[in-house]
Amino acid sequence: MRLTLIHPAIGRKQGDTRYIGTWQMEPLSIAALAGLTPSDIELRFYDDRMEVIPYDEPTDLVALSVETYTFRRAAQIASEYRRRGVPVVMGGFHATLRPEDAARYAEAVVIGEAEGVWAQLLDDARHGTLQATYHGGESGFGKGSAHYDRSLFAKKRYLPIGLVETARGCRFKCRFCAIQSFFDRKSTRRELDSVINELAALKSRHRFFFFVDDNFANDPAEAKLFMQALIPLQLRWVTQLSIDAAHDEEFLELARRSGCRGALIGFESLDRTNLKAMGKAFNTMRGGYPQALDNLKRHGIRVYGTFTFGHDNDQQESFDAAADFAISNGFYLAAFNHLTPFPGTPLYSQLEQQGRLRYPAWWLDDSYRYNDVPFHPASLSHHAIREGCLRARKSFYSWRSIGSRWLRELAGRDAFMARNYLMINLMHRREVDQRNNFPLGDEGWKGSLLEVQ
Repeated sequence: MRLTLIHPAIGRKQGDTRYIGTWQMEPLSIAALAGLTPSDIELRFYDDRMEVIPYDEPTDLVALSVETYTFRRAAQIASEYRRRGVPVVMGGFHATLRPEDAARYAEAVVIGEAEGVWAQLLDDARHGTLQATYHGGESGFGKGSAHYDRSLFAKKRYLPIGLVETARGCRFKCRFCAIQSFFDRKSTRRELDSVINELAALKSRHRFFFFVDDNFANDPAEAKLFMQALIPLQLRWVTQLSIDAAHDEEFLELARRSGCRGALIGFESLDRTNLKAMGKAFNTMRGGYPQALDNLKRHGIRVYGTFTFGHDNDQQESFDAAADFAISNGFYLAAFNHLTPFPGTPLYSQLEQQGRLRYPAWWLDDSYRYNDVPFHPASLSHHAIREGCLRARKSFYSWRSIGSRWLRELAGRDAFMARNYLMINLMHRREVDQRNNFPLGDEGWKGSLLEVQ
């Protein structure tokens, strides 16, 4: 049996054969599927972000892991294969939160985590009895079944960052977040020895690691045990975590000792009313942002801060205030984006009930473009939000800002992080407005979407 795994791009403009990014990270979901696949199945993998997909290459089954932003492109890819008589299976966040969408363009849909059903799905495909729906249920992710086969990434142009997953899910119920909808606020952590052994094996290939957990600090006690076990490996690593961890002195000390160099943290807004409405009032706990940032700085943990706009209490000055806040606090990186109503989230349901969606299914709408606001905001126009986000990015990635933040980085006396600071910030500067009016799906694609009959 021949199986083709594909990671779809967001899309591309007419006549442009390049993906919008200048650098890519390995798609860990592909490595997870490859690790679950029996060795007697012939595997091929294509990353739509950086290479042409050979649709005419013989294969028996195609699998795509799909996010909402990549769904339109995934539907185009699926249509190409299905037109050639090859069955397609879709899984991932969008397939779980909107299985009715995936079922329009794929013979099989995996709802939830794949670990619990992948073996059955492949066996059904071998025997021509592929089912329309597979429910992941109890995945086994935390019971030693997780195994990642990265051999498919050989000779592809990925960043030399080791992506490792130690846990899934988040306990918080932020109204805009698809993670809490996908995992139903449940969290699962892999067996400690399994992760440590994986890191020890990868250490010779990577100097830097990214723990891609939805919230590394979701269970502080388990995270502390993991960081204690990390110390002997002497790694450099970053992760994603909720800001409440910045008030836990033991957590921060273990993070520093185990090699943590930075964390992506969702600040979302500087406005307390907005934070309360979105379910992130915990961002203001124990002295709020100033105290949290002081604690992180004291332990040498750099911040990649993310902000979203379009909340009901946002004002015209919110964009500049967020950019100034990120600059004055010396953020290593920052992102300024509009609020996105992902299907399956409380935010999407609220806007739908209020009749405030400009594009009910924006991920499939021909007229929707990346960076457009897909709903009617309460206090600002969608045009003002789009322009405000762009203005904040330009301010944060201006030469003055990059220079002033670099001087602070140099004062930290970490040559590795200072060197990478310049490279990453200059990349972000080049891409400040690159996504404006970017299409979802390939504008130059000549086919038509082929629905399952």
